[in-house]
Amino acid sequence: MMNVKKISTRKISEIAAEHIEEMISKGSFKPGEKLPSVRELCELFGVGRSAVRDALTSLQAKGIVQVKQGEGTYISRFDPSKLFNSPHMHPGIKDIQELFQARKMVETGLAEMAAENRSEEDLAKMNRLISDAAIHGWEEDYQFHMAIAHAAGNDILIQFVQFISETLKKSMIDFHHYLQTREDIAKKIEEQHLEIYLSIKNKQPKLAHKTMIEHLDLVKKHLQMSILQEK
Repeated sequence: MMNVKKISTRKISEIAAEHIEEMISKGSFKPGEKLPSVRELCELFGVGRSAVRDALTSLQAKGIVQVKQGEGTYISRFDPSKLFNSPHMHPGIKDIQELFQARKMVETGLAEMAAENRSEEDLAKMNRLISDAAIHGWEEDYQFHMAIAHAAGNDILIQFVQFISETLKKSMIDFHHYLQTREDIAKKIEEQHLEIYLSIKNKQPKLAHKTMIEHLDLVKKHLQMSILQEK
């Protein structure tokens, strides 16, 4: 049996749920696979049956697991048709490839539109995110890309970017932790954010499109590497 830290803090069911989510995201439990029984999970985490049952109920509500009466609990498969309704799912490598394909189609267009439509207020927000935060965390990264979307001025595409970002949130948070060990990649990403910002500031839509593609390709490549490294 794999090594797992025993749980001894408050809100035990929530922490048990987080542990199971983390194991799913790292590939210990795979989509479509049956989870160990309640008894086995109790032994694995060192907690009571009620805590495990509450944890599974919470995960089922998020759509992460599916409880089949009389059969057991199974890891839900990533379902793109539920993308806008269930942002809690943990996409795998193939899903990330497809999500980044969608990002490239949408965000390159948004970068072009932003270069044409941006206001001084939009530029000030992007510049502040780059200068003050240096995009070191997921939240700042997310806000920078959302600032570009808002500068483009298309409300439907803004919502689309929000949905994809929420779906990738857990993976991207882990990715930013990975970047703390890869200063070279973190620096390159900061440089790309600056290039994107300058192309938008200077009203260069084609350059904004090009730099956004290069940025998303780099992030996708190293996000996938970080996921494989954890397994």
